[in-house]
Amino acid sequence: MVAAVAVGWGLATSSAFAIEGVEVSGAALSSDAQVRTAAGIGEGTNPFTLETGAIARRLEQLPTVASAAVSVDLLGGVTIRLTERQPILAWAVGNRRLLVDQRGQAFADLEAEPADDAVRATLEALPAIEDERSSAAALAVGDVIDPVEFDVARRLGSLRPADVGSGASGLRVAVEDPEGFVVRPVPAGWTAVFGIYTPTLRPASIVPGQVRLLAGLLAGREDQIGRVLLASETDGTYEPR
Repeated sequence: MVAAVAVGWGLATSSAFAIEGVEVSGAALSSDAQVRTAAGIGEGTNPFTLETGAIARRLEQLPTVASAAVSVDLLGGVTIRLTERQPILAWAVGNRRLLVDQRGQAFADLEAEPADDAVRATLEALPAIEDERSSAAALAVGDVIDPVEFDVARRLGSLRPADVGSGASGLRVAVEDPEGFVVRPVPAGWTAVFGIYTPTLRPASIVPGQVRLLAGLLAGREDQIGRVLLASETDGTYEPR
């Protein structure tokens, strides 16, 4: 027993043992610098002194990380496996892109054109909501999007041109003062004002009806329409170009 304790103490204190390398996997949104800083594994650290559970807990404090697992092999290699939070929307505020998860919480703040190819690809694949309201500048990581607005954003963000009977190559969804939610084709043409929503008087559940109404108004005359006002599921008007 004494020999075993002595051997353990020797492994933990010997300068002959040091971290040989740190391998990180699963980091598409978390930068390498963020991960290594949070892990706190310095050069020359003895692998037998690492508390892998504590390292994992620190990594899980990163806003992009849902869970982390850390292991050390006998040769002194450290493996970090991350499971990141999954974004479903990109909330665009100027040149910032806030990644929003399924709960409506912003968990990452990215540049509009990230330098990292993987991050850029993830961002480009997400539906984008352009928040042009004066209050949008205050949005930050950790904030939760208003539940009604988040519901509307998910519905409108999933739209394709064919859903509204448009021949456009794409759709842009914005939230503006004082109009509320607005949809425009790409390239520019008509403007469809979906409006402002509330939990009871104007709930998000009317969006599918508004989409059908817009499709009916655009049918056969898309190039003639300028501004569309979708007051309800059945009441809509438009102005010609």
